[in-house]
Amino acid sequence: MTSATRQPETPAAGIPPRLIATDLDGTLLRDDKSVSPRTVAALAAAEEAGIEVFFVTGRPARWMDVVSEHVHGHGLAICGNGAAVVDLHGGPGAHQFVKVRELARENALDAVRLLREAAPGTVYAVEQTYGFHQEPDYPKLHMEIPDNLAPAEELLAEDGPGAAEPVLKILAYHPSIDPDAFLTLSRLAIGDRANVTRSSPSALLEISGPDVSKASTLALCCAERGISHEQVVAFGDMPNDVEMLTWAGQSYAMGNAHPDVIAAASGQTVANNDDGVAVVIERMLERL
Repeated sequence: MTSATRQPETPAAGIPPRLIATDLDGTLLRDDKSVSPRTVAALAAAEEAGIEVFFVTGRPARWMDVVSEHVHGHGLAICGNGAAVVDLHGGPGAHQFVKVRELARENALDAVRLLREAAPGTVYAVEQTYGFHQEPDYPKLHMEIPDNLAPAEELLAEDGPGAAEPVLKILAYHPSIDPDAFLTLSRLAIGDRANVTRSSPSALLEISGPDVSKASTLALCCAERGISHEQVVAFGDMPNDVEMLTWAGQSYAMGNAHPDVIAAASGQTVANNDDGVAVVIERMLERL
């Protein structure tokens, strides 16, 4: 891990940025889940300079209240690691889904089966556009009451709970395997049936559609706006950010980032608690 007091490494100035893509937890948000006044000011200044801001997170839409009051012009967020694009302008409880990239139930069931065989003891939860369901043994990780308790095979059945809603991702938790080892194991077991990543410090995996990631959905959103990857500046701290940081023209690992994120990014900044995103944006705006 890098020191929280390390100064940012800034890639050489190149193509002027048109879009900032930032993760939330461990990146834009401080550990207490607040957005600092300095960060709010930096985001507003970026938009004043004509740079669009996208929040890009593993969070579901219903957990976006933490940044709803800081939306300003940047009203769109990529949620669920790329599974949904959400318009935040309606405020808490009134978010609108603009784009959904679902996980086919057949693929989800295959992933559950393959991972049960490779890692016995794995338990599951299912994220949908509005619903959240889990197995009875799935731990209370999310501070919310699930809509249904049942085995994953029942939750994912074509006639199961929430059958009318698309599945955005499934969550797989193991009580004893090392988190990085669990991620490697699951990717080998599931193969191309789904995309597997993680953002939690625990052995909690997030499983999405085969081509769904923060990077692929961000690329779609940028293409719709005529923005190239060279014009994107991205920030992140965990393995679910790696593809996005690799894709973006400029990218920054936080001072508190996972080693894989540091290896993937083109630059580094200070930790989230030291306003690492704001530090880079301020320096970037000075060069414009």
